[in-house]
Amino acid sequence: MGLLASILFQPAAPDPIEAGLQLVSVPAAHVVRVGEGFRLDDVNAAFRQARLGEGETSPFLVASAAQIDAFLRSDEVRRDFEWEQGESFERRHYRVTIARASAADANRCVVTLLDQTSQHQTERSLRREMTTDSLTGLPNREAFSDLIEQAAQDHPHHAVLVVDLSRFGRFNACLGSLAGDELLITVARRLRGALRARDTLARIGGDEFGILMTIDDGPEDAHQVAQRIHRALATPFRLTDYEIGVECSIGIALGTDCAGDVEELIRHAQFAVKRAKATGATETYQPQAFAIAREQFGMETALRRAIEDRQLRLSYQPIHDLVTGHLVGFESLARWTDDDGRAVEPGQFIPVAEESGLIVPLGRWALDEAAQTLAQWDAVTGGHCGARMAVNLSAIQLQRDAVPDAVAEALTAAGISGDRLTLELTESALVTDPDRIAGAMWSLRELGATLALDDFGTGYSNLAYLQKLPIDILKMDRSFVTGMLADRDKIAIVRAVLSLAQALGKRTVAEGIETVELAQTLAAMGCDLGQGYYYGRPLEVEDALALLLLRNDAATTSAS
Repeated sequence: MGLLASILFQPAAPDPIEAGLQLVSVPAAHVVRVGEGFRLDDVNAAFRQARLGEGETSPFLVASAAQIDAFLRSDEVRRDFEWEQGESFERRHYRVTIARASAADANRCVVTLLDQTSQHQTERSLRREMTTDSLTGLPNREAFSDLIEQAAQDHPHHAVLVVDLSRFGRFNACLGSLAGDELLITVARRLRGALRARDTLARIGGDEFGILMTIDDGPEDAHQVAQRIHRALATPFRLTDYEIGVECSIGIALGTDCAGDVEELIRHAQFAVKRAKATGATETYQPQAFAIAREQFGMETALRRAIEDRQLRLSYQPIHDLVTGHLVGFESLARWTDDDGRAVEPGQFIPVAEESGLIVPLGRWALDEAAQTLAQWDAVTGGHCGARMAVNLSAIQLQRDAVPDAVAEALTAAGISGDRLTLELTESALVTDPDRIAGAMWSLRELGATLALDDFGTGYSNLAYLQKLPIDILKMDRSFVTGMLADRDKIAIVRAVLSLAQALGKRTVAEGIETVELAQTLAAMGCDLGQGYYYGRPLEVEDALALLLLRNDAATTSAS
């Protein structure tokens, strides 16, 4: 363009500017300063064909006057900038070049316009493909992040909702990907219908949708949208020959909780979804919940190391016959003291172990340790020590591990028979995967183990399980036993459980016995066994052995 400007401004040529403009195939014009404004003195045919105007009223000149003026007042001899003309689909995109022969010429210049509309349309099309979910036509995760970033600048009060579809993976696996795609499209359509006009819906994962919304009246706005979404999905979806009910979990994160970090805001909403799955209700992200989660991750790391280094131990709570008062066994309970010497409660580390999968090695260690303890007690007493050992089995452990094989290995390694173990399962374990759990229970019965249903009455009690599964003992939760002498309703519940057990031919154990009166009442009502602070707190292994030896000595003295 410097060469073109030199040609145009040669004074010897008869009409150099007009002649030079005609040599240029792109739109070009000669701009002259007139007073405080500018005028197009000459334009070429391409400029006219592009309908960019002429004279002082040219749309291009009006829009670019400030750029031209700044250029002519500068020391530059060339400047480039972008300019758009038209509306919507007719919009044209130009790259404009301004040039002059020398920086000293402050009153005239030559402009050329390179039409880049096709290039812009191609880039826009590629960008649309990169930021659009091909199945639903919604913005994808990348576009959703961009929209949130823009919203943070335009409207400080906004929220992100993450909607996670329940059972989608199972549905997709059973009916095929085409049916799964059809379901996602239909769900997307219903979600759009449940939102306000200004809310934005995106698909951010396989079965996850994201919603960006502005908030006017506080977090209640987001919860109202969540309620509409639940109502919209309540009607079953008709797909091929099936009517499918779709449920979802919804998590909410407020923009005010994140200082401009888009990805963190989305992660907060996804973290709230995780809580929503557990509680069954829409959850809003709470900063303290994230801190708790980080603490749990730290605990997971420490627990993994403790299991590998065998830093955990078992304590043993005595179990007595309520009629005779004799010690008949112990329940083994996992105990953990961390590296700082702090005792970590089972209610803290057992849920972490279950969520992380560490319950499998932890459960195997507990089985091995309990079996070895019995073998050591047998060796000390010179034969069968006369005690049984109860070991707790987690529902997650039963799902993820081959528990019968683990029990068989523990028994073989300790050299004891299966009838020495009582394995305690919770009611939740029976309903998580009934077929798998039933198979495991029958295999455990074949090993000779006694099976107890722990915390009976606090979960989902199905009488069919009690009849069909090899359950030997019903263990009443302490919540029914503690304080029952002063509570008529608790007495009624305990009496009902004992009657049911008697009818089904099963023994019973009561937890939480703290007084002699409670022990005598339960014995009179027909309860077989009991444990609680009245009989003894959980003991270290040496103390449990000493109690067992004392019981054996007393039994020997009584017999003689």
